Amino acid sequence: MAELDRELPDLPPDLRWREWLRRVEAVLFASASPVPRADLAKVVGDVSVDLLIGDLAAELEGRAFEVAAVGEGWILRTRPAYAAAVRAAADVGDQLLDLREFDVAVLAAIAYHQPITRDGLKEIFGREISRDLIGRLHARGLIATGPRSPRRGAPYTFVTTEAFLVAFGLESLRDLPDREQLEDAGVGASG
Repeated sequence: MAELDRELPDLPPDLRWREWLRRVEAVLFASASPVPRADLAKVVGDVSVDLLIGDLAAELEGRAFEVAAVGEGWILRTRPAYAAAVRAAADVGDQLLDLREFDVAVLAAIAYHQPITRDGLKEIFGREISRDLIGRLHARGLIATGPRSPRRGAPYTFVTTEAFLVAFGLESLRDLPDREQLEDAGVGASG
């Protein structure tokens, strides 16, 4: 297998840039999860990945999909305006998020209070949170085990994952809606 020529010295500058842009697009298209900068640099060498991402985003303006920053990388995804059309045509919208209303509430509590133990969730909701519910969220990859709590018995804590960010279209946890605004609107659980 031949090594990938990342520098492309034989191409004129405009064609070289176009080739790097297409490589980044291909890698993002082929990946089901966000691709970190270091992985994109493997196909473009010493070129600015940020500039390539910016140009790709500009090229996709007005299209049904976009480049989105998620966590420490980027992903190609359908624009939110087309989510209903995708669900109607292919019934793919609920593959990851086939969750009960209470599951979503627990997931939100984990997102806002992470790392949090099951006891911490019990304090928020006033009832025991079942291992089955935690298992469902974990099985979908939306939460993971966090650091052990410093409390007696060192219980496990739970944190959200990169898949959580992808599923909810967030770049980072800083993009979560403001908790006070949610509570004022009667949506969030206090705690």
